[in-house]
Amino acid sequence: MGLTSAHKEILDKAVAALHSRAFHAQYPEHPSPKIYGETADADGRATFKAHLGKNFEELKQEGESGWIGEEESPYFADKLNVKYPAFSKEVLLERAEKGFHAWRKVSAADRAAVLIDSLERFSKRFFENAYATMHTTGQGYMMAFQASGPHAADRALEAVAAGYEELSRFPERQTWDKPMGKYNLVLNKEWRAVPKGIGLVIGCSTFPTWNSVPGVYADLITGNSVLVKPHPGAILPMAIVVAEIRNAMRDAGFDADACQLVVDTPDAPVAKELAEDKNVKLIDFTGNSEFGSYLETLPKAVFTEKTGVNSIILDSVDNLDKAIQNITFSVALYSGQMCTAPQNFFIPEGGVKTPDGIVSFDEVAKKFADFTTGLVDNPKAGPFVLGAVQNINTCNRAQSAAGDLGGKVWLETRSIENPMFKTARTQTPTVIELSSMEKEKFSQELFGPIALLIKTKDTKESVALAKELAEQQGAISCGAYTTDPEMKEYIADEMSLAATPVSFNLTGGIYVNQNAAFSDYHVTGGNPAGNASFTNPDYVNRRFTWVGMRELA
Repeated sequence: MGLTSAHKEILDKAVAALHSRAFHAQYPEHPSPKIYGETADADGRATFKAHLGKNFEELKQEGESGWIGEEESPYFADKLNVKYPAFSKEVLLERAEKGFHAWRKVSAADRAAVLIDSLERFSKRFFENAYATMHTTGQGYMMAFQASGPHAADRALEAVAAGYEELSRFPERQTWDKPMGKYNLVLNKEWRAVPKGIGLVIGCSTFPTWNSVPGVYADLITGNSVLVKPHPGAILPMAIVVAEIRNAMRDAGFDADACQLVVDTPDAPVAKELAEDKNVKLIDFTGNSEFGSYLETLPKAVFTEKTGVNSIILDSVDNLDKAIQNITFSVALYSGQMCTAPQNFFIPEGGVKTPDGIVSFDEVAKKFADFTTGLVDNPKAGPFVLGAVQNINTCNRAQSAAGDLGGKVWLETRSIENPMFKTARTQTPTVIELSSMEKEKFSQELFGPIALLIKTKDTKESVALAKELAEQQGAISCGAYTTDPEMKEYIADEMSLAATPVSFNLTGGIYVNQNAAFSDYHVTGGNPAGNASFTNPDYVNRRFTWVGMRELA
């Protein structure tokens, strides 16, 4: 097959971006009709609606034992009634093993060509996938389009580029000539990058595509087969991706069972059973820490992204209003259901330094509450920034936070009406003040729209607490606001020791929640929030083994 000139250009640019870490996006993130076509949005919405109440037959995984699916829209407050083919563990593994032995023989260049082709096909379905993501996760339309479409495709391409780069790092063969005095010892040497076997990718309910495709594409580019097991509450977004991977494989003449969709229900989960099977050699997981930590104990190559406690450190600012506006947006964005969303806001009891003098803790807290209220009550912004809540337990957690934690409540959580979906499940942020002495109350992740304003002795204590929580509980993101160069370096140094990236002094249209493919490492793998990183060399190198062969020349 080989890489076409178009595919090679895409791959070369992606590899170059891995090295430069400069901005690179293969797939435009804005749903512009000029880019994607005048009717792309309407066509995508219609295609999504056509799936409802029907069997998803595009996978062409035949011989199913039945059809299952229990997804529910947080906007419709009703089931999607999309059904997917179900198979026994034995059938899935037998097909995956057969697919593996065919796929591992395919050259890295041919694998890359097929996988890039699948992404190009998927790019024609970004709008359809956006609506599928909205109505399984509760994300707002723009986030659903970007995160499950262009950003996910770029993360997948990043994994392809990283894998291809590592597979190409060393020569396949070499003549080894060692002078021995009166004669030379000459060997012909060959090295093979041998994939591990069957991979299992276990997805989450809030970011079903963005969090899953890196593992899927990393497995496939390195020659492994893969079982893709989405969360039972958010299957359709990944079903669309898997369908296009299988289409690309099939059309290129390869066994499409190198990539299979695995579905289950909340009452009959299959992830643990598959993960423990001796034939599964690789596991990628995004989700809660308890199950992720269990997976890490298995004698396999395991790549996890788990939960963490993310912090914001407020020391000094150039413009307090712009800083507060930025961080309150970060809390409200998708109702705090992002793994990078901040939870703990450490503020010195003496206040925050500004060019106009020190602003007291209470004044900062009031601004925090007022800006949050202004955002969620803005009819043109609030409902679309908040989106809907994927799981009713997240609403319950936010509603009970004040009673469970105690402390001064600066802002109570409530539901607001979404003008487009009257039945949408919504929850605005609650803002609660705690003391730094109440560590037991803020040292666990409180998933959802919950902001804790924690009064500390000074910024040094703020940093110490943020670092301690990152080391003990894990953290995926950290934000800091300081105009002092020495304090900035101190924060950077301390948090780097806790393997936590820091975003400094963000204002405007960039938020601590966001990570860019080809530039930002998502999760470092260095603290309890996860043991892997999108996408460093280790993320792909652990999926294959270099094995050498040699003979006398």
